[in-house]
Amino acid sequence: MTLLDGKTAVVTGGSSGIGRGIARGFAEHGATAVVVADVREEPKEGGRPTHELLAEETDTASTFVHCDVTNTDDLVAAADAAEEFGGLDVWVNNAGILHMTGFLEVTEEDYQQLLDVNTKGAYFGAQVAAERLLDREGGSIINISSVAGLFGNGNWSTYATSKGGLTTMTYSLAHALGEHGIRVNAIHPGGIETTIGGESPDPEATAAQAEQFTQLVPLGRYGQPEDIAGAAVFLASDLAAYVTGESLVVDGGWTSWR
Repeated sequence: MTLLDGKTAVVTGGSSGIGRGIARGFAEHGATAVVVADVREEPKEGGRPTHELLAEETDTASTFVHCDVTNTDDLVAAADAAEEFGGLDVWVNNAGILHMTGFLEVTEEDYQQLLDVNTKGAYFGAQVAAERLLDREGGSIINISSVAGLFGNGNWSTYATSKGGLTTMTYSLAHALGEHGIRVNAIHPGGIETTIGGESPDPEATAAQAEQFTQLVPLGRYGQPEDIAGAAVFLASDLAAYVTGESLVVDGGWTSWR
């Protein structure tokens, strides 16, 4: 499994959920090193810290860097950590938060927080990454958006707004950076089993909602972080050398007929 042989990656929000899955996927496909950049070291779902797991299970070097993506200095520190392993090749803007507040109840604080993490954090993460990738004459930036970034949803209007911005940002940066050999693409997960929305206080209600949702998905199940990791490995690898400015939907077919 050597699709990413010789490549060093930074994954923001890499301690848990989709980010953890991507970090593990990169390691399984031979990445030289993975920098796990997150505000917390311990996975929300439990288990060993991601960077320790990679070091134990694979030949990939890994380290953890505390990184609040709303703080540009932290983003720079994550990029600096990649230099210790030969330099940055792949940057994944994965860190994100979700609020499911009704539109009429959204506060300015709620709105600003979503934009700061999901959109601004990715924008300046890409900027920091691009500055390093220019010196290496190319590389890959991957933005983890959402199917909510492709269509509106009144149940999470702030989230959809922030991810919609991330989608068009992807297209804009692909245009701006293409001449430098830097590819910028977005992955749009559908329903993925993670803890981003927090634990449900009513397991029975959650189970009923899950069954109802999966009946709408042609593949008949929720996605797993590993499903997003497979798409990220492709976009990070030389197999995608002529792919930029694209939105790759990974949702089991849900949005294709909704």
